[in-house]
Amino acid sequence: MLENKVITDYAALRRIVSRLRKSAKRIVFTNGCFDIIHYGHVKYLEEAARKGDALIVGVNSDSSVRRIKGKTRPLVCQRDRLRVVAALESVRFVAPFSQDTPLALIRMVRPDVLVKGADWKKKDIVGSEFVKSYGGKVETICFVPGKSTTVLIKKIARLYKA
Repeated sequence: MLENKVITDYAALRRIVSRLRKSAKRIVFTNGCFDIIHYGHVKYLEEAARKGDALIVGVNSDSSVRRIKGKTRPLVCQRDRLRVVAALESVRFVAPFSQDTPLALIRMVRPDVLVKGADWKKKDIVGSEFVKSYGGKVETICFVPGKSTTVLIKKIARLYKA
């Protein structure tokens, strides 16, 4: 069943979103790289899921992650990142996107709630104006202090320095 949660065909995603809307489900959308999944990611996605009925997660493609995070990232390939995020109970569907921002995906999904981490100002969240234009909400979630992929990578590098 895990394969049914990973949506790489945008036409299929449109049909899924349509079915969710017909069932009066409140759709929540968030996005990220999710390079090395850790507790902070899990808690963030659980909180995002509680804001509606169906959480759809946009996951940056490998090329997108490289442009945003640098040439040494991602550490985990796109296929694996999609499958790991999809395996989380809180996540209903995942879809990759290759642009630097998920705006096209947000426009397609038209979420009832758009969620990002509290390190973003609501007005700066990609897609916020679009979501608010049709009455959707934009919300932020606080991160778990000290839990980030960057912190984890630095710790691993420090501990296993040759």
